[in-house]
Amino acid sequence: MNNKKLTEAMSACGVSIAAMCSRLRLSRSAFYRKTRGISEFTRSEIQAIVDILQLDSPMDIFFSKEVS
Repeated sequence: MNNKKLTEAMSACGVSIAAMCSRLRLSRSAFYRKTRGISEFTRSEIQAIVDILQLDSPMDIFFSKEVS
């Protein structure tokens, strides 16, 4: 999980953390745990993020070798 790239993509699309949490139906604390690698995003959550941010590929955000 590359938290920096996710944050940049959200900022570029004008999507706040609160809005993302609402769309994913996650609490803020759950979202932060997932972005920090403490727990993992589900496939459906990843797909929702890809759709919300209109990403071409989630690979560099969710399947990065670099750990947040």
